[in-house]
Amino acid sequence: MRILHTESSSGWGGQEIRILRESLGMKRRGHEIIIAVAKGGGLAPKAREAGFTVYEVEFSKKKAPLTLAKLLQIIKTHKIDLINTHSSLDAWIGGIAARFGRKKVVRTRHLSTPIRGGVNSLLLYNKLADFVVTTSSRIIPPIVRQSRISANKCKLIATGVDPEYLKPEPFEVANFRKEMGLLEEDCLIGTACFVRSWKGIEDLMRAAHLLRDIKPIKWVIIGGGFVDRYKGLAAELALDGILHFTGHLDDPSAAIAALDIFTLLSTANEGISQACLQAAYLKKPLITTTVGGLPEVCRHKETGMLVPPGRPKEVAAAVLALHDDPEGRKLLGERAKELVESKFTIQHTLDQMEQVYEQLL
Repeated sequence: MRILHTESSSGWGGQEIRILRESLGMKRRGHEIIIAVAKGGGLAPKAREAGFTVYEVEFSKKKAPLTLAKLLQIIKTHKIDLINTHSSLDAWIGGIAARFGRKKVVRTRHLSTPIRGGVNSLLLYNKLADFVVTTSSRIIPPIVRQSRISANKCKLIATGVDPEYLKPEPFEVANFRKEMGLLEEDCLIGTACFVRSWKGIEDLMRAAHLLRDIKPIKWVIIGGGFVDRYKGLAAELALDGILHFTGHLDDPSAAIAALDIFTLLSTANEGISQACLQAAYLKKPLITTTVGGLPEVCRHKETGMLVPPGRPKEVAAAVLALHDDPEGRKLLGERAKELVESKFTIQHTLDQMEQVYEQLL
C-alpha cells in the first residue's frame, strides 16, 4: 500500500510521535509512506531523519487552494492508495483532496475532547472520511451520533508502546536518581508530558505542597513545554529541593524508569496516553484522573488509582496510600505491564491499522 499521512499540527508531541512510529512500523511491513506536514512542523525533521519522503505544505485557510493542489500532485506523483488525516485543518483539505482523487480516507482523532456538532462533524467525519480511528473509546459514541456514521466505521486503536524503545540501562536510571540527589529510601513521584495547562501540572504541584513535610517523598516533572509558567508557583508553594523540572528529554525512558509512582493528572483532551503506557510497561503504579482514555490503562486498584480531575487533595491521598504500601505498588506495577503486553504494544497498533487499511482497499 502507498499511504499519505497529513498533519497540520506544528508541534512535536504524542500525536506526532504516533504518526512517526506507526509509519516506521508500516514501512517495515513493506508499505510506502509519504508524509505531508505543516511547514516548520516538528514532525518534518524527525520523519526525514527516519528516511521518509516529507513535504512541508501551508496548512492554512488562506492557502487552502494551493495546498489542495499540492496534495493532489503528491497523490498523483506517488500513486497514493489511501490518505490518513490527523488534525482538523489537514482533515478538511486532505479529505477534499482524497475525494477529488477518488482515494479512501482514514481520519485519526487523537484527542478525547468532544467534536463540534452540526454540519462540521457530518462533513469531517462522514463525507470526508471512510473510517474514523480514535485513541479513546469514550469519544466513539458522540462521533457516531453526531456524524451519523455506522458504529462499525469507528474504532479505538491505541498508540501502543514499542518495547524496543523502552530499554533504559540500569546505570542510566541510577544516574538520574543520583543527579536528583535522592536517597535510596526516597519515593519519587512524577509525570512525563509536554508541559501545558490541561496536563494537571498545578494539581501535581499542590499535591506536593500538601505532602512537603514527608521528607522521603520527592517529585519530578519530566518534559519541555511551558515549564517557566510553573517555576514561580513552585517557589510560592515552598517546593525547593522537593520538586524538580527536567525540561525536554530526547529519550525520557530512563527518567520514567527512575520513578516509584507515575502520575498523569490531565483535566481534558487525553486519549490513551503514550507516557502512561510507557510507565505501565516499565512496571510503574499509576495515578491518573478519570479523563478521556486514561482509565483504560489506569484501572482503579488493579494497575493504579483513579482520582477526579482538579483534586490535589485526592492526589495527595493516593500518593500517600501508595507510598505507605511498597508491596501494593509492586503488584500494581506488575499488573500494569501485563495489561500493556496484552493490549497496548505497537504490534497491536500496526495489526489493527493495517486491517483497517486493507478493509477499505
